[in-house]
Amino acid sequence: MKTFAAIDFETANECPTSVCSVGVVIVRDGEIVDKFYSLIHPEPEYYKWFCQQVHGLCEADTDDAPVFPYVWDEIAPRIEGLPLVAHNARFDEGCLKAVFRVYQMDYPDYRFYDTLAASRRHFGCSLPNHQLQTVAEACGYDLTNHHHALADAEACAAIALRIL
Repeated sequence: MKTFAAIDFETANECPTSVCSVGVVIVRDGEIVDKFYSLIHPEPEYYKWFCQQVHGLCEADTDDAPVFPYVWDEIAPRIEGLPLVAHNARFDEGCLKAVFRVYQMDYPDYRFYDTLAASRRHFGCSLPNHQLQTVAEACGYDLTNHHHALADAEACAAIALRIL
């Protein structure tokens, strides 16, 4: 796969609608041509301690951030016609569908590919696990800012270019 959009969401709490940041990396013909990152005002509007420990974001970071529909208005034209790639796509696709529902937006039926599933097929038991940072390293990519949505999307793009 040489043309796609890698995407990653971080959430504020246990609700898949609570996206609080998004990273998108656009790849065309095997080259990164665009990157996008935004904080998002989450819905519902609270942070769980566990989520904060994972990504380091809190209410103060997203109090003045735009709500999802405004952020998506910037992303949609960038990804139009592209398949989406995510590591553990079930999570990111679930978040995307849930937040579209909560804002009563028409979901365009994006096609998702999963680098986690691809890693399991490609590497099998040769890796200790198939977490994003482990797979990125196996693909020669140094993921230094794990759980920052753009850094994770960049790692996912590198993995996809290598094994999808």
